[in-house]
Amino acid sequence: MDLAGKNVVYLGGFGGIGQKCVQELLQRQLKALAIFDLDANEKLLAEWKDQHPDTDIFYQKLDITQKSDIAAAYKATAERFRHFDVVVNGSGLMNDRLVELTIQINLLGVINSTLTALEYMDKAKGGNGGLIVNISSVAGLQPTAIMAIYSAAKTGVTTFTRAMANPFFYAHSGVGFITICPGFTNTGLLEDIGKKTTFTYDTPMLDMFHRVKRQSAEECARNLVSAIETSKNGAVLMLELGETTEVDMPVMWKPQMDN
Repeated sequence: MDLAGKNVVYLGGFGGIGQKCVQELLQRQLKALAIFDLDANEKLLAEWKDQHPDTDIFYQKLDITQKSDIAAAYKATAERFRHFDVVVNGSGLMNDRLVELTIQINLLGVINSTLTALEYMDKAKGGNGGLIVNISSVAGLQPTAIMAIYSAAKTGVTTFTRAMANPFFYAHSGVGFITICPGFTNTGLLEDIGKKTTFTYDTPMLDMFHRVKRQSAEECARNLVSAIETSKNGAVLMLELGETTEVDMPVMWKPQMDN
């Protein structure tokens, strides 16, 4: 997809990876960009508007755990932009001590945002089609025991997004889906990790966690935006140490049909 002249919605655009992705997206001469987030970074927002006067940059306050907020944010954006071409669901929390909130933000928020966006993007409902990008994690590809709740939520995101990419759905709606699975990335999510693990007692996994190689948020953002431009519907992409790898997801079960 050529992003020039496109309307983009980014959820979590003031977060660690989100900020860098927004900066990367703005290099593509977007027509408009809506940033949904709980709190605005007014300084950064002003800088972006000053640096990119030809792009309509719009902030909408959003609590991703509230369906009413999600509905209101998309409604306001549709009224302002008329349509949107790309939605990136990038809101995230990694703290297994907050079980319900971890599920609400990382999984239910993605689901509710996706279904709401489809109401506006679905060609069968008068939309223009487009692309929805859901950010999962390597913890959504491989069980990550030290963060079992987070891993469960992100596994849900991976499976949900793959299901949404079903060719029958795509033919009906014209909306494609890709799953982005970043590896360890230097952002605030990884700070004070010892206070966020599933269990409070020490395990060797915590030491291993601290030794895992990390990529920069800038590297992750460059590859994420490149994925938006080049990837096909249904792709599951691992963004690890500055490299992008398409993951070949195995078929673990096939239904046995009656004759």
